Amino acid sequence: MGQLTFVEAEYLNKKRKTRRALFLEKMDGLIPRAKLEEKLRKHYPKGENGGPPYPLLIMLRVHCLQLFFNLSDPAMEDALYEIESKSCTQLN
Repeated sequence: MGQLTFVEAEYLNKKRKTRRALFLEKMDGLIPRAKLEEKLRKHYPKGENGGPPYPLLIMLRVHCLQLFFNLSDPAMEDALYEIESKSCTQLN
């Protein structure tokens, strides 16, 4: 890891978790990600044709969020676009 950015340093000093962070933690506790990832891995693109695919785990979480909030693909894309870049890295 490189040097922390100002945003990362500020985020580390926060005392309370955001509703988004709490929701994602709860979602992670409810969904057996390791089992799902294992079953999906053999069907997930390997990036042999075209550009590299997004990591499977991120796409799995995005899909779950779409289902939980009943979002279309364009609506989910808009929601992800609005989230600041630091939060996107927390989807891992």
